[in-house]
Amino acid sequence: MLLSMTGYGDARHHDEQLAAAVEVRAVNNRYLKVVGKYPDWLAPHEGEIERRVRQFVSRGTVTLQIRVDRVPRAEDFQVNRVALESYWAQVQQSARDLHAPPPTDLGQLLVLQGVVSEANQRHAADEKTLERTLGLLDIALGRFQGFRIEEGAAMARDLEKNLAVIAQQLDEVARQAPQTVNEYRGKLLERVRQAIGESGATLSESDLIREVAIYADRGDINEEITRLRSHLSQFAVFLAEPASTGRKLDFLSQEMFRETNTIGSKANHVGIAHSVVEMKAALEKIREVLQNVE
Repeated sequence: MLLSMTGYGDARHHDEQLAAAVEVRAVNNRYLKVVGKYPDWLAPHEGEIERRVRQFVSRGTVTLQIRVDRVPRAEDFQVNRVALESYWAQVQQSARDLHAPPPTDLGQLLVLQGVVSEANQRHAADEKTLERTLGLLDIALGRFQGFRIEEGAAMARDLEKNLAVIAQQLDEVARQAPQTVNEYRGKLLERVRQAIGESGATLSESDLIREVAIYADRGDINEEITRLRSHLSQFAVFLAEPASTGRKLDFLSQEMFRETNTIGSKANHVGIAHSVVEMKAALEKIREVLQNVE
């Protein structure tokens, strides 16, 4: 099962006391990096938060955003009567000095600095809030994981499609390989005979055929075909494993690319060259997909 390194998940809670939200985002990275954006009172619990993230993620940059706000209540606010009375007295005096009608609404003074203050209650001492926040984190991580599984399944289908292209083209290469070697051996033998005749050198027919055969066999691609088929089979095995195997698949794709390049360089044949181009194109698509696989 493949897992995408990119993903998103969130969870929210709202009741009469708290409004909380957790968001989890991830992008691809060679290693695991956890970036947290949350209230200061959660800092002592950073290790526990990262431990929970590591249960789901092994590679990628994961960004956590946690917001916890207490829903305001009437008893949370206090009116500073000294400040209010001071403002009121000054306004009344200013009205008399300016011969203006005195104000009658105290509500206009409540927005002035120092008149109303909010009770400072830290969440750090509230174990219930901590448990609820960590519970939301677990929910968000679960949804995040579901997103990655869904994306991973789509990537697996894409990989399988490109593997089928490579397998099909490799069968075509294997079909043409014997003919290619024979044709190359015949052309080489003819050219060597011509060169010997022009130079006046002497060489027995048996020695000539033996030397040409040795040189021609250097263009034999049967070993590369066998190894590439083995890599295709192993790739399918890795795709079926229960854990995400992005690194293994990435390494294997490099080996497949190397074998394909060798086939292209050794086989001097137009038909095989066309198949090699198709295989390389499919391998490039595979490598692009694997950049985002955990």
